[in-house]
Amino acid sequence: MMACAVTRNSSLYSTCHTKKYCANDLFSTVQLILVTTPDPEHGKSPSIVTEDNIQLLFDIQEKVDGIVANYSGTLVSLTDICLKPLGEDCATQSVLQYFKMDPDNFDDYGGVEHAEYCFQHYTSAETCMSAFKAPLDPSTVLGGFSGSNYSEASAFIVTYPVNNAVDEVGIENGKAVAWEKAFIQLVKDELLPMVRSGNITLSFSSESSIEEELKEKSTADIVTILISYLVMFAYISVTLGDAPSLSAFYISSKVLLGLSGVVIVVLSVLGSAGFFSFIGVKSTLIIMEVIPFLVLAVGVDNMCILVHAVKRQPQELPLEERLSNALVEVGPSITLASLSEVLAFAVGGFISMPACRVFSMFAALAVLLDFLLQVTAFVALIVFDFSRAEDNRVDCFPCLKISSPSVESGEGSQRSPGLLERYMEEVHARVLGLWGVKVVVIAVFAAFSLASIALCTRIEPGLEQQIALPRDSYLQGYFNNLSEYLRVGPPLYFVVKDYNYSSESRHTNQLCSISQCDSNSLLTEISRASLMPESTYIAKPAASWLDDFLVWLSPEAFGCCRKFVDGSYCPPDDQPPCCSPDEGSCDLDGICKDCTTCFLHSDLDNGRPSTAQFREKLPWFLNALPSADCAKGGHGAYTSSVDLNGYEGGVIRASEFRTYHTPLREQSDYVNSLRAAREFSSRVSDSLKDFYDKYIQYTITNLTDNNRGKKTFMSRGAVFVVCLVITSSLWGSAIIVLVLAMIVVDLMGVMAILDIQLNAVSVVNLIMSIGIAVEFCVHISHAFSEPKNKGGFTYNGVFCLQVNCIAFT
Repeated sequence: MMACAVTRNSSLYSTCHTKKYCANDLFSTVQLILVTTPDPEHGKSPSIVTEDNIQLLFDIQEKVDGIVANYSGTLVSLTDICLKPLGEDCATQSVLQYFKMDPDNFDDYGGVEHAEYCFQHYTSAETCMSAFKAPLDPSTVLGGFSGSNYSEASAFIVTYPVNNAVDEVGIENGKAVAWEKAFIQLVKDELLPMVRSGNITLSFSSESSIEEELKEKSTADIVTILISYLVMFAYISVTLGDAPSLSAFYISSKVLLGLSGVVIVVLSVLGSAGFFSFIGVKSTLIIMEVIPFLVLAVGVDNMCILVHAVKRQPQELPLEERLSNALVEVGPSITLASLSEVLAFAVGGFISMPACRVFSMFAALAVLLDFLLQVTAFVALIVFDFSRAEDNRVDCFPCLKISSPSVESGEGSQRSPGLLERYMEEVHARVLGLWGVKVVVIAVFAAFSLASIALCTRIEPGLEQQIALPRDSYLQGYFNNLSEYLRVGPPLYFVVKDYNYSSESRHTNQLCSISQCDSNSLLTEISRASLMPESTYIAKPAASWLDDFLVWLSPEAFGCCRKFVDGSYCPPDDQPPCCSPDEGSCDLDGICKDCTTCFLHSDLDNGRPSTAQFREKLPWFLNALPSADCAKGGHGAYTSSVDLNGYEGGVIRASEFRTYHTPLREQSDYVNSLRAAREFSSRVSDSLKDFYDKYIQYTITNLTDNNRGKKTFMSRGAVFVVCLVITSSLWGSAIIVLVLAMIVVDLMGVMAILDIQLNAVSVVNLIMSIGIAVEFCVHISHAFSEPKNKGGFTYNGVFCLQVNCIAFT
């Protein structure tokens, strides 16, 4: 027998999403949160449980019930997609359920006093039962109260569980999304103005809200990406050009060459996205927004290196020979840097975090394509552009030729060093050459790295959902209210695999928590853990289909498991007629007659059913409707909790036991609840001799585990191997890896100082920083290792001394 725990970020209702073992009925949630405005004098929010507010809630519900969405010509309403666990009524979680969702019952039942009565008697009073025939816990529909003082609540929480199962053609999911969009539009257009007049604030969300908001944000960011490309295009055009005089600028400029370089970068990104889309790997928002900048930064550097390397060649040589010499000079450096980046990103493709893994895969291919296009297509474009300039043809309009001999292109003239070159050669390099300066530089950077190592322990893993959303998004207020007013945390499912229910097995007593069960059984341990919610983050004992089934079978529960004389199932007396009166097995009023309990005490073995009894009666229990005569019926509560496929052999492949976390308000709560769950799993596993497979947390997983440390080490190791193979310099390769490690550590130290959390977004940025750092470090290291540069060399037009390059790096 194996067990695992699964938790999901569903506010009140949820179901297991482990397709292989858990329920097939998947559903999402749509929520409204109504909050009273705080008193400006005392700062305290008044109670929302008033007659006017409940009537307002009825008006809101009427409009929600009236939503009709169009999906492929089919009209979709709430009743078409809502969850109906026990019949034809939607399982809407609302305080209105105490009035059966009927406004006419408000006065008939006693108004506000009835609601307050139901807050304390929701499990026992028949009039408090919801319209979908299940008790409604007030802590799931109220917020802003302390303890069990429900009448002081300052928030109504309305949840609509919506069927979100996807069939073979995706029809059900499409209907749900269409209705959710209509719901969001209704709230914005009609419900928000309604509540403002009642001194109430309203926040809202649907399952597709985050996706839609992120799509809107990504669309808005396209403008930013385009502007950045235009800026880099202007920068490339200026830096690639050589303008000895204003009159020759239109010839010596490199606008067309710079534009072609940007196009090559764009094609590299599109090629990477196209390839992975072809093989079925979906892109993410991070990929679309970050990779273009990354490849652009790498591509601009390589383009500048290639063009300036050609310019440094003797002008009396033929253009093709100058280009050949330039490739010999800088080609190995570009190849070394590009391969190092590709391998570093490729290793990131083994990271278990999906966002980082996919980003690394896209980035590796994009950089590779960019490198291949630059050493082939861009080199050819350089030949065309330099030929144009030497032939005195106008940039961007090569068909126009200037015949005046007074105009020079500047390509064949002696280049004078620019301001930056003179600064690096005459000031920067000379200052770094001073012995005292070298000591100070090394000491400062070493101290900062050591301090960053200490600061790294302060980084908190997590990703606040508000950070990923636009500041003006309606979801900002929703998440704030969810954190402040929700009194129930996300559901936690303990999924037990291969439960042997046969009489010879001890599995039953190892799981259950009623009489005769083991004192250290799974459900008993969960119940004990719920008594310490501050440390375990488990709010209440688990709902146990096994406990309820064993009680439902027992002879003491004479209104539950019943059978006719012929052995068929007989429902409780207070349920709908089991047959027509003329069939002979019912009284005139429809009550079943000639029914007896399924078992006598003598039929059971020490209170436990035999293997055959268990096998026969379990489907009865899962189909039995709960009622006043028998509240233990399993239909609705446990219909999807047990996988009956192949259970006839004495083994239930999978079943689940549901409990709830305490409200998790901050990312630290999410991470701490995960750690507490793992500790609980380990402790209970030792007791039960079972294995809890894993905990799946709906937030970020542990980002500092050994596995990710190994991947980071492998990434730097890949860079080291490539540098060592190409340069054959053990010392130079070690320096590059050391500098890369210092850069990552320093960035993480800054993250700790600025309280930046460690999550998919920040990890992607760390990976990108490694790629950019590899680019510059490898170029400098390779130029330094060239024999002609011993003692000093010129890199990209910048003079540098040997010892200063190391210190500057």
